[in-house]
Formats: sequence, structure tokens, C-alpha cells
Amino acid sequence: MRIGILGTGVMAAALAEAWTRHGHHVLVGGRSQDRARAIAERLGGAVEAATPAQVAGAGDAVVVAVAWEGVDQVLALAGAGQGSLAGKTVIDCTNAVDHASGLLELSTGSAVEHIAERAVGSHVVKALHLFAGASWLAPTPTGRPKRTVAMCGDDDAALGVAAGLIRDLGGVPAVIGGLEHARQLEDVAGFVMRLVAAGHDPATAVPVVDRSRE
Repeated sequence: MRIGILGTGVMAAALAEAWTRHGHHVLVGGRSQDRARAIAERLGGAVEAATPAQVAGAGDAVVVAVAWEGVDQVLALAGAGQGSLAGKTVIDCTNAVDHASGLLELSTGSAVEHIAERAVGSHVVKALHLFAGASWLAPTPTGRPKRTVAMCGDDDAALGVAAGLIRDLGGVPAVIGGLEHARQLEDVAGFVMRLVAAGHDPATAVPVVDRSRE
């Protein structure tokens, strides 16, 4: 599959590297062409530097992996408002969270719904926003379960595409519903940030459910 990544930061680079290990071709482009070229040069032939418009046009699936403040700009550069992403699976892994307070930047709605409004005709899925990008480059530690990737979206085919890419990363996709659940899912990122800031392991804050006893 040809995967387009809108973004040139740590998350974008890590996902590009992880997916190329599974035979995908990745196009990387964002607000900085120099950074896109640096990623492509470091990772080799399966990763191609491109403009945001080329990423939108050539990717079978497109991932939005930029800082929240850059989302509108990179979507505009990609031509999202003119339908460049129409019909495509768009995976949003952004975090619209204030790092100081842990609260969502949007007073209503969700980041993924904001992106869906601007990516005309696309099929947007929220996923991959809770784990640091570099974590996908390391195998799951022995004895620990695979990472569960909670996701939501309104299009079954797009959810299927996203689920396949998550499995390629070594994760387990878990669909929690449609985009009406997106704000709930995005709020988890802030919850995790606040627990870490308070000196606690977020993994211990979620009840362990023994399904064998149900």
C-alpha cells in the first residue's frame, strides 16, 4: 500500500519507518520540505519526500500526524478543502490537548470531526494518538499483551484499512464506535498526560477485567 503521511515530526518519521518494515511505500510531506527530505534520506528508498498535495494525491491512505496548531495549514497545503482526499481513508493521530492543563483545545466537538469537515469527501478515522511514535519501532516486551489501539470512525471500509495498518504496527485495533465517540477518545490523551505529570503509571489507572470470569 502507498501510505501518505502529512507531517514531518517524530510521530510521522516513526510511523513511516515502521510501515516500510512491512513492505509499504510511504510518502512524507508537511510544512517543511527540508524535514521531509531528511526523513526520506535517512530511511531509504521505501520512503519518498513529497509536497502535501502529492501526499494527498498519491496515498491510498493518508495519516495526519502534525501538531494541532499546524493541522489547518497542512490540510490547506494538501488541498483537502478542494476534495484532494475525497474517497480516501484519512487517519487522524493528532492530539488537540493543552499540555499544561491536559484539557482539550476545542470547547466542543473533536479534533477528528474538525479534520473531517476540512477534508471534503474523505473517510476519517481517529486512531494512533495515544502511543508515542517511537514505541512502534520496538517489539512488545515479552510477557506483555500487544498494545490495544482504540479507534473510531463512521465508515466501515476506512476502519478496516486503519485496522490493517495498526496490525502491521503490531497493535490490536479496537473500534469503540462512530465519530460521536471521538471526543471521549481524544480526552484520554489529556487524562494520561495528567497522570504522568502527577507521577503515576497510566496503565495502573484502568481496571483489569478478567474476561474468563464473565
